[in-house]
Amino acid sequence: MRRPEFRRTDDAEASTGRLAGLRRRLARIFALRPFLLAVVLSLVGLVAGGSVPLIGSVGRFLGIALAGFVLAFVVSDHRYVEAGLAGALTAGIGFVVSAFDTALLPVVADYGLQVAGVGTTAGLIAALLGHYFGRDLRAGLTREI
Repeated sequence: MRRPEFRRTDDAEASTGRLAGLRRRLARIFALRPFLLAVVLSLVGLVAGGSVPLIGSVGRFLGIALAGFVLAFVVSDHRYVEAGLAGALTAGIGFVVSAFDTALLPVVADYGLQVAGVGTTAGLIAALLGHYFGRDLRAGLTREI
């Protein structure tokens, strides 16, 4: 039986290998292009859903959920981190901006962080649910009978 050969590597070569491995693992978790697409879709969903007069602010979250749903159809692999982060970011900013548009300015001045937290949490949940249902429907449509 042959003994394995061990070769000595210097620190620069070892750190380059570790860095490449870290990049590969990070790319599986988070990708910039799907995130930017998710942000654009979430912004469009937020504005389009908020412009429907009868459902008001609930429409914003429905628009964000629809954006996560569409993202699941456009991107082939699972991108829950990107969808959730984009939905949370968009909803949090939209929640605070909408509070500035109304007469709630004193409330936002006192409780702005809490207001943004509620919007962020609701946007995160809406985007994740939309992405989940979009992936579920895509899997059902692409499965062979």
